[in-house]
Amino acid sequence: MSDHQSTPNRPDNGRVVKRLLLVVVGMFGFGFALVPLYEVFCEITGFNGRTSNEAAAVNTRAVDTSRSINVQFITRVNQGMPWDFQPEVKMVRVHPGETKVVNFLVENRTGNNMVAQAIPSVSPGEAGLYLNKTECFCFEQQPLAAGDTTAMPMQFYLDPEIPAHIHTLTLQYTLYDITANATPDVLATMLAN
Repeated sequence: MSDHQSTPNRPDNGRVVKRLLLVVVGMFGFGFALVPLYEVFCEITGFNGRTSNEAAAVNTRAVDTSRSINVQFITRVNQGMPWDFQPEVKMVRVHPGETKVVNFLVENRTGNNMVAQAIPSVSPGEAGLYLNKTECFCFEQQPLAAGDTTAMPMQFYLDPEIPAHIHTLTLQYTLYDITANATPDVLATMLAN
């Protein structure tokens, strides 16, 4: 017997390493692509309670008085943001097609002028497709001077086509401090006051 035995064909270690590195890079790139793909998916399907950030057309359909839906409001501020933020009412009953206005109250408890942005979500997610906001503070950045309070309106209606199995929906707003990233026109307005 010889000291060298023939070995079956084995892939070159360098090729295996290159393939594995390509798989890792591909997985990493796919991870980054998931966020924008998920955003598009949520916007198209209404999944995960996403709502539109654009004003809906005013409702011209008839109000469906044969049923009513509870719309609950939850508010929160992002961690570390020193504002008070709450709905004027915790819940309203709405007939599909009926327009309602709800005010949200905010107070800037700091000694600094600040700018906030509200991000909405709806539960169940399917209901997001039928919630139409014709006016909302969440459409724009909200400047608030040091120590000031204000009421921010949100006008909405539920599409009469909302499925019959939805009896309650919850609209949650989370308020974020965007002072450092506020648009120049909002900052100029805030400084002028």
